[in-house]
Amino acid sequence: MTNPILDNFPKIRKDLPPEFQAIYEAHYKKNRQGETKATSLSMRMERWLHSRVASDVKDGSNPGLETLEIGAGMLNQLAYEPGVKTYDIVEPFEELYRGSPQLGRIRKIFADIGEIPGEKKYDRITSIAAFEHILNLPEVVAKAAMLLREKGSLRVSIPNEGTILWKFGTLITGYEFKKLYGLDYQVLMRYEHVNTADEIEEVLKCFFHSVSPSVFGLNKKLAFYRFLECTGPDYEKAGR
Repeated sequence: MTNPILDNFPKIRKDLPPEFQAIYEAHYKKNRQGETKATSLSMRMERWLHSRVASDVKDGSNPGLETLEIGAGMLNQLAYEPGVKTYDIVEPFEELYRGSPQLGRIRKIFADIGEIPGEKKYDRITSIAAFEHILNLPEVVAKAAMLLREKGSLRVSIPNEGTILWKFGTLITGYEFKKLYGLDYQVLMRYEHVNTADEIEEVLKCFFHSVSPSVFGLNKKLAFYRFLECTGPDYEKAGR
């Protein structure tokens, strides 16, 4: 039986209003570089996201594991995985990783996960704060399952979107955003985060036999971030 969560996809992202489009690129860079008080605090908290994903290769262990990162952005995750030798990425926006000091560590770069040959297999596939943005998430997760070796793992860290504590955190950032641009931050969040944390977890369960969550907080309802370790790829479902 098909999980009804899949009927919610693909999502549709409406265009941002013109006044948001005008500041979008500049704000994104400020946000990723932690140039404001709120974004600097956010980046410090986001270390949990990176550390949880990298916990299986901590201290340079398992250097031979072939890794694929989905939504690699500015290549921030590589600083947490210094021992990993074989590292491919999926990232459609070249301007994000261009000039990165970590670029020399990347073996292959794909603009879309669909570009990766089906016969290619990885020991681990990772993603940090990316799955909440993906319109066709089931398609991406199914492809990731097919690309994993049988004993491999998909390791996903995400903001705990859709919960009260995450909402509270965005209100703090929103206050600073309002002061900077005179605009409502929630409009930008609705544009960026098309998937909630619960939706993401449910999609992962459709294509993996085991999905083990942990949180940066008290529980799933009262947390800022969520980490999901997915093992046992269901090749039959993913290949349909």
